[in-house]
Amino acid sequence: MQRITLNINGQTVEANAGSTILDAASQAGIHIPTLCYHPDLKPEGSCRVCVVEVAGQATLCPACVYPVAEGMIVATHSPKVRNARKMIVELMLANHPQDCLTCAKNQKCELQSLAKELGVTDIRFKGERTLAKIDDSNPSIIRDAEKCILCRRCLRVCHDIQSVGALCANQRGWETTIGPASGEALSEVACVYCGQCINRCPTGALKAKDPAQKVWAAISDPEKHVVVQTAPAVRAAIGEEFGVPAGSLVTGKMVTALRSMGFDKIFDTDFTADLTIIEEGHELLQRLADGGTLPMITSCSPGWINFIEAFYPEQLPHLSTCKSPQQMFGALAKTYYAEKMGIDPSKIVVVSIMPCAAKKFECERPEMTSSGYKDVDYVLTTREIAGMIREAGIDFVSLDNGEFDAPLGMSTGAAVIFGATGGVMEAALRTVYEVVTKQTLADVEITAVRGMEGVREAEIDMNGTKVRAAVAHGLANARKLLDLIKEGKADYQFIEVMACPGGCIGGGGQPIPTNAEIREKRATAIYAADRGLPIRKSHENRAVAQLYEEFLIEPLGHKSHELLHTHYTPRVDKAKAETK
Repeated sequence: MQRITLNINGQTVEANAGSTILDAASQAGIHIPTLCYHPDLKPEGSCRVCVVEVAGQATLCPACVYPVAEGMIVATHSPKVRNARKMIVELMLANHPQDCLTCAKNQKCELQSLAKELGVTDIRFKGERTLAKIDDSNPSIIRDAEKCILCRRCLRVCHDIQSVGALCANQRGWETTIGPASGEALSEVACVYCGQCINRCPTGALKAKDPAQKVWAAISDPEKHVVVQTAPAVRAAIGEEFGVPAGSLVTGKMVTALRSMGFDKIFDTDFTADLTIIEEGHELLQRLADGGTLPMITSCSPGWINFIEAFYPEQLPHLSTCKSPQQMFGALAKTYYAEKMGIDPSKIVVVSIMPCAAKKFECERPEMTSSGYKDVDYVLTTREIAGMIREAGIDFVSLDNGEFDAPLGMSTGAAVIFGATGGVMEAALRTVYEVVTKQTLADVEITAVRGMEGVREAEIDMNGTKVRAAVAHGLANARKLLDLIKEGKADYQFIEVMACPGGCIGGGGQPIPTNAEIREKRATAIYAADRGLPIRKSHENRAVAQLYEEFLIEPLGHKSHELLHTHYTPRVDKAKAETK
């Protein structure tokens, strides 16, 4: 690639032709403040916070979209630049609520940090301010349009990475708002509640609906038996909330923190991830043998389920009928566990800790009551449980390592890799291979399905039975596979889809910031956790085997179908509204 030379702040810098001033400065270790820019998204240059002086140009240039040129001379922090940036931020603050101390993004707000960086100590501009109602019409996401700074990061991730289009720019000029078309609520459009918009929002304009106070009330109620389940991806990310480097596994500290908070039992969603593999693996084999609908597509990601229900309802028969591990756990906690421990299931409160905002919507689905009760009562994101740990005064970093409780805390390495894109596929293939061939899989690490490419393919030879598989993460990539199925060009038997980039490690409820580098580090931690466990195949989980012996009887049996499987519902009307 052609290299060019330019001068930034008196420093000679080399950069690739076609790159931006921001790219070149960043590679040279020169900091330029940004706001609408995000490394996951196409730059738009809408906020103008990154403006710089370019010799020969009459106006300041936005560094995030302005291409470098041979011999270019750039000043990134001249008096003119600093004054312009400061005024831009002051104008934003003049139209922004002043409730920073109680805002969900307090101390993590990029606008707040930018104001400090630029030395904004007063808001000189007074006058009319944009007013709007808070949209809390759905179980997952709260929109506070008064805190929106029109950076369009949420819009870009919704359109470009997720291909959902639930958000758009409405009106023009002073009247401009970002939200569903025609001012509708999120509950009225085909939002999949993935939460990727929350993770990209620089302010508190978007946040997840937090049930923390209801959870505290349950813990404090002596009549309630409160159990908690923790998703695989949480253990590789929650440490970031307490200053631990990204990619650190803090499973034991997390367990100890939860026990200190007063939960009665600390269980692991990995247990039902192993169970999911048994059920889903047998379902795949049944479809292959009986001529069932193929390719079969995994159903663990609720944002993905919402997407196919809304945009490709005719392809719902391709979905595995398995519930997600979260919902399997809830159903078993209020049946198998309640019976085993002699506890009235009406007294059991199931709390989930998830990397995902869509899980909040999932647990409210009317079909998720197969235990005779609401299977999962409350869902907390990784960020929200971290807030509760801080509220409890727990010094997370100094905690000793605790252990999950039996029996619903026992799991394998196959379960923990559910947290990374390709993990469900790899875990399933580890089991399916041995069920089909009756032989031990020599190398359990099926690396062909690992990685961060948007769509990956693999073919597994099981003693003559070949399974062609595909993996997609991010809903725009899922759309590509669904279009291939629609066109009859999908030569696969098994497909894994995760709604969020990187899979659950990049979920909408994970610590902020989340970017490509951090997702890679979390994935590395997930695979390290797998390698560190003595059992790495789901069908070798003795606690799951005992569950079948004592309660479920057999995979795909009557009781399994009753508690662990479900159906899905077209959401066609909402999808049509999005395409008008």
